[in-house]
Amino acid sequence: MTDCPCGSGRVLNDCCGPYLSGERPAPTAEALMRSRYSAFATRQIDYLEETLLPETRGDFDRDHVANWAETSQWTGLDVLATAKGGEADSDGTVEFAAHFTVSGRAHRHHELSRFVKRDDRWWYLDGTIVLPKPRTVTKIGRNDPCPCGSGQKHKKCCGAAA
Repeated sequence: MTDCPCGSGRVLNDCCGPYLSGERPAPTAEALMRSRYSAFATRQIDYLEETLLPETRGDFDRDHVANWAETSQWTGLDVLATAKGGEADSDGTVEFAAHFTVSGRAHRHHELSRFVKRDDRWWYLDGTIVLPKPRTVTKIGRNDPCPCGSGQKHKKCCGAAA
C-alpha cells in the first residue's frame, strides 16, 4: 500500500485515491486541495484540469503544468490554514505550502487558494502566491537600552564588543 502524497498519514486508496479516480468528489475544500497536490505528485494532469471551475479553464496551460509535475519531486504538503470550505459551505479558502525539489534544489510553493462549491461539488477557483515577509532590521543607537535586557545602555553592554 502506498502512502498518500498529501501527507494525511493514510494510504492513497483511503485518502485522495477515490477523488483522483473519479469514484467520488472531494467533500471539502481542503480535501480537494490535498487531492490536487496528490495529482501533481502522481502526475494526473487531467484531474488538475477537471477540478478547475469550468469557466476558469481558459488559461490552463496543460504543457506547463505537466512539465512542472514531471520535473519535480514532490516532497511534502503543509496545510497552514483553512477558512470555511466545509461540507455545508459554498466557498472556502485553504492556505498551504507545497514542497518539492527540481534538479536537487528545494522549493516551496506557498499559496492561498479559493474554492467554490456548485452542484454539491468543490472546484478550485484561483490562488494567490504568498510571498515571504521582508526581513526588517532595527538599528540600535549607542544610547538605547541594550536589547539583551541587561538594563545598561547598548554602548556599555553588547555594543562595547562592536
